[in-house]
Amino acid sequence: MSIGTTETPVRRTGKIVLVTGASSGIGSATALQLAQDGHTVVLGARRQDRLEELATHIGAMGGTATAVALDVTDRESVQNAVADAVRQFGKLDVLVNNAGIMPLSSLGQTKVEEWNSMIDVNIRGVLHGIAAALPVMHEQKSGHIVTVASTGAHEVVPTAAVYCATKYAAWAISEGLRIESGAWLRVTTVTPGVTESNLADSISDPEAREAMRKYRANALPASAIAAGISYAVNAGDDVDINEIIIRPTSQRP
Repeated sequence: MSIGTTETPVRRTGKIVLVTGASSGIGSATALQLAQDGHTVVLGARRQDRLEELATHIGAMGGTATAVALDVTDRESVQNAVADAVRQFGKLDVLVNNAGIMPLSSLGQTKVEEWNSMIDVNIRGVLHGIAAALPVMHEQKSGHIVTVASTGAHEVVPTAAVYCATKYAAWAISEGLRIESGAWLRVTTVTPGVTESNLADSISDPEAREAMRKYRANALPASAIAAGISYAVNAGDDVDINEIIIRPTSQRP
């Protein structure tokens, strides 16, 4: 797993951050960046071996990270991860709802199981994260929930109807949370365009997989999205970065 390397010493700012889907891609890049910023990072995903590798890497550069087994489709698993973070560190300042999958296919192929998987991870996973973190943050009267959506939340392209629907739902849920919550909660939607990741590995349709390979020819590195998340997390407590859309300059639209 490539998560990047750095010799930059960490700065101590004291936030406790839980990142879902932290075993690869945007999740691991975000965890690494936030650790560099001086935050304590709780790494959550199903692939425990990769989390342990990342936690070791963060520790070697002087940061603080711990790994927890987390399946966002399982509400109890997410609740346990949040409880573990609070038990270890006394609070939870930031949740980064990052876990997502993208098995693209045309609707006519009726890949219902893949549709359901996207709904479970990309929508229910976000809701499970909010349901677990929000009571803790409400009691603290402070917190920040960051949800990673996609430019698919603002457009629909062939083979991506269900994926775009799930990302629009993630965007809508995040915006609804922002509107409903008090000033003590900051809410951010980070909306990546074409970004290097292993999401395309889940595409079972050969034509859609090849189309995505070509589409990603000029993709941003995951670290570019991590930088956007870092910007939002590190903003002052009186600043609420509501949405950041990050595309490569070559992406039109």
